[in-house]
Amino acid sequence: MLTGLDPEQRSAVTAPAGPVCILAGAGTGKTRAVTARIAYRALGGDIAARHVLAVTFTARAAAEMRSRLTVLGVQGVQARTFHAAALRQVRYFVPRLLAGRAMPELLDSKVRVVTLAAAKVGLRTDRAAARDLAAEIEWAKSSLVEPDEYPVAAAKALRETPYEPARVAEVFTAYERLKRGNGVIDFEDMLRAAVWGIEEHPDVAEQVRNQYRHFVVDEYQDVNPLQQRLLDVWLGGRDDLTVVGDASQTIYSFTGATSSYLVDFPRQHRGATVVRLVRDYRSTPQVVGLANAVISAARGAEARLRLELHGQRRPGPEPELRIFTDEPAEANAVAARCRALVAGGTPAREIAVLFRTNAQSEAYEKALSEAEVPYVLQGAERFFERPEVRQAMIALRAATRSVPGETPLRAAVVEGLTAVGWAPDAPPAGGAARERWEALAALVQLAEEYAATPEVVPIGEAAAVERPVTLTGFTEELARRAAQQHVPTVEGVTLASLHSAKGLEWDAVFLVGLAEGTMPTSYAKTPEQVEEERRLLYVGITRAREWLWLSYAAARSPGGRARRPSRFLPQLDRSGGGERAGGAGPARRAERRRPQVVSCRICGATLLAGADRKLGRCPTCPSDLDEELYERLREWRQRVAGAQKVPAYVVFTDATLTALAERKPGRVEELVAIAGIGPRKVGLYGEPVLALVAGATVDQVLPAEKFQNLAVNRLPSPEGEE
Repeated sequence: MLTGLDPEQRSAVTAPAGPVCILAGAGTGKTRAVTARIAYRALGGDIAARHVLAVTFTARAAAEMRSRLTVLGVQGVQARTFHAAALRQVRYFVPRLLAGRAMPELLDSKVRVVTLAAAKVGLRTDRAAARDLAAEIEWAKSSLVEPDEYPVAAAKALRETPYEPARVAEVFTAYERLKRGNGVIDFEDMLRAAVWGIEEHPDVAEQVRNQYRHFVVDEYQDVNPLQQRLLDVWLGGRDDLTVVGDASQTIYSFTGATSSYLVDFPRQHRGATVVRLVRDYRSTPQVVGLANAVISAARGAEARLRLELHGQRRPGPEPELRIFTDEPAEANAVAARCRALVAGGTPAREIAVLFRTNAQSEAYEKALSEAEVPYVLQGAERFFERPEVRQAMIALRAATRSVPGETPLRAAVVEGLTAVGWAPDAPPAGGAARERWEALAALVQLAEEYAATPEVVPIGEAAAVERPVTLTGFTEELARRAAQQHVPTVEGVTLASLHSAKGLEWDAVFLVGLAEGTMPTSYAKTPEQVEEERRLLYVGITRAREWLWLSYAAARSPGGRARRPSRFLPQLDRSGGGERAGGAGPARRAERRRPQVVSCRICGATLLAGADRKLGRCPTCPSDLDEELYERLREWRQRVAGAQKVPAYVVFTDATLTALAERKPGRVEELVAIAGIGPRKVGLYGEPVLALVAGATVDQVLPAEKFQNLAVNRLPSPEGEE
């Protein structure tokens, strides 16, 4: 269990029984550490696997934990979401709790009942308003707030309510009455039922606590008061609890989640072991450095547990910072770069475009479609609920009766999918048809993965058999995944909000729309809300493994009102410092020296890095370098530097030579337009450089008398020039 772990992970795995708090930064291997801790204790005889309940916040994370534990040789651990664990317990005990009556139906969504409740109290709502009301009711119930307490609680929490708080409370009351009248419950009711069953029924409490004796809670910074109440009754005063979290990734407070339980854990659990995981194995040092820079300015309670990450990967490219004239230009540039990345060998599924609000998605959907780049919407329709996937699963079950049993699995799946019109060599160009094709292609990829990792199934105390790789077995695997919503990865660029990107990662990430009013959102009015926006950007940055793009549009639409970049971006900070206006401090001198805006001559983005400004293009935009001219410029520079007895870069840097060989200035005005070439350099070198660009040889521009003049003219360069 300890092989390959770093010292901090090893400390987490071997920590003694009792309260343990693992503060795990992004990409630091928390899942590996937690599963290894469970396995280490179970295989060492300290605990029995069947007595462990590991709670996660997504079905995907729970499935990943179960899978890793299986690989480690540990069977029987219950890894579930809070809701799945509570639902399982309520269903089991409902005959006892309700004296033989059936469990009420569970609502999939509150919106329909909320719409009816609003009408009951005289409010006419559209679907958007009903969703907002449902979100307020969900926040209240998760925060253990009753309908008559809502107005005061909402005021204390500074909630942005869709209607007057008193009117929301009326809808809340009517919603509860309608549910009871129709014999249905929502997810919060189900959690409360689990709490009530344990608190009010000693026999239920005894059975639950005898079954579950050791607890692990992942993403502990996202626990809400109702979930904490359930955890407390599960524990029943015991302290064998391991929590894992990162206060800097607290981004769901609007739903009722609070990091206070994580922040206060050492104080609430005296003698708790606290371990900090800070070695980032996900992202390059360049990405990690930007993430640290953004979160280092954090304030508030969460900042007390801030972790400074240390990148463990080899260096990669610097994050790219771009400014565009308007949002359509930004979206088109992102789509063009996505297309270039895919053409260069980056799988589309390893690229993500992340934005603050779902409303920003449409521009990128349009731009990617026009660029013929496939994409998928994260958080949209669930994979196994898509009509084409449901039809494909039916077709594959039918194929188990017609496809010969000896057919290799991939070929059998491809043959089965012909019944729904899918072919492996005919992907449509784009749009909805391409998205449908990619969804079915994901089933083929899943079959390949299934065939490559046969499972060993125990059949007794000392015997086991290898699971047969058949089409029947694969259809059963699909049914299991559908029940657990354990979806495969669809081939396409991911479009996702920053909130829905939590817990995911990609090779290349675009963070777009990073302007004031969007990031942070204009709705963030209190210091606490602004800090949550900062953490949201931090989460977005830490999704990138290798390549990171950050951009914003100077205006929403062509010719629109100018906007400022997000205050959270240190590299784009224009606030400065120094003395007040009228003084002659450093800030005003810097303002006078500030260079003019330079745009990429290829894609039009604003260039920020000095080397990029010299080139006049982004480092990843195609180069039109005249290599023969570049070599003549290098030879000329070497001879001039030798005559002046100075390093070659004092004459011109490599970046300036590249810019000259790409841009080929024909006049003094074009020469001065290259960043770093000022009047003095033009006076010294302008004539020979223009001659070289025009086709002259080095010998022609360096006759003996000019060579001697260069040798004695060695004045230092003024500030701002090379």
